[in-house]
Amino acid sequence: MSPARGAPEGVGPLRVLVVNWLDRENPLSGGAETHLHALFGRLARRGHQVTALVSRWAGCAPRATLDGIDVHRAGTRYTFSLAAPRYYKRHLASRGFDVVVEDLNKVPLFTPYWTSAPVVLLAHHLFGGSAFHAASPPVAAATWLLERPVPTVFRGRAAIAVSESTKADLVKRGMRADLIHVVPNGIDLEYFTPGTGPRAARPTLLFVGRLKKYKRVDLAIDALEMLVKQNVDAELHVLGEGDERSALEAHVRRRGLEDRVKFLGYVTESEKREALRSAWVHVLTSEKEGWGIANLEAAACGTPSVASDSPGLRESVVDGKTGLLVPHGSAQALAAAVQTLIGAPDRGAGMGRQGRAFAEAFSWDRAADGVEKVLLQVVAEARRH
Repeated sequence: MSPARGAPEGVGPLRVLVVNWLDRENPLSGGAETHLHALFGRLARRGHQVTALVSRWAGCAPRATLDGIDVHRAGTRYTFSLAAPRYYKRHLASRGFDVVVEDLNKVPLFTPYWTSAPVVLLAHHLFGGSAFHAASPPVAAATWLLERPVPTVFRGRAAIAVSESTKADLVKRGMRADLIHVVPNGIDLEYFTPGTGPRAARPTLLFVGRLKKYKRVDLAIDALEMLVKQNVDAELHVLGEGDERSALEAHVRRRGLEDRVKFLGYVTESEKREALRSAWVHVLTSEKEGWGIANLEAAACGTPSVASDSPGLRESVVDGKTGLLVPHGSAQALAAAVQTLIGAPDRGAGMGRQGRAFAEAFSWDRAADGVEKVLLQVVAEARRH
């Protein structure tokens, strides 16, 4: 195994434990799990021993090997925060991990309190006050309260943020800027490529992601309604599943758009790629994201995005070049931006070409290099002390 460029000399293959709520086989998995397996699967292929501790779901196997990662499943979606420390002490502590990565996904697991190994925080994004726009009041309050101690729990420890927006949020909460390393997400640039065929016959808007309240898919539906009222012959395809689906379907019925909005549910990667290639415009309307990986996948496929000008998303869309950013929460601004692109196909095609060029700077190999370098440095520093 060759250490990452710029890594400390003399630090060999690492024994890494990554702790996350889900793995990519979990029916509720999403972008965070794609990120986990893309990165740590690459580290496993480079010779590091990677173990993942995640939650179980009904009917799953308690153990699995995925992408070279030794996956252990404990507890459930709702009990994992209690089950993980117990499972670790009984089954994993004796493995002598060189470093533990807590892949923070909404609710912290407080790994520094139950492992003696050096801990690195990997942060996508924290909800903060936006939790109250994303979940019921009890769940939002619990998320907000559990995020509050993050700076204290991880004080003095290295962190990896997927965007400058996430780093700024962590610093604002009290973490040291010099200990936070920004390693942007990547995508599979050989897989997500522009198509060779024509776009969909009817101007098509596309949303890809979990159907969660904070994603604000309702804004895309409202924008479509405005376009239809302006005699724009467009439709919206929604790819993904989530607990907001029934509410969104009801929203579509109230708007009388049943023949214009298609909920396609969970799709394969090849189906997603084809949808990204054939859509005229990709839309992402979240209030807050760590990065907005769907924007980058769309760009790699040569499709421009119209996205909320919100943390994370403003880093994965170059406004006016790879797509357009609009004020979050404004369906009218969203509709106007979409109309700008579908009304001028040449401009959309130009943004698609610029998007592909932009995406080529974000490979998973490059992201894995960044994460590997941080982990090697953390372990080297721990061994010196």
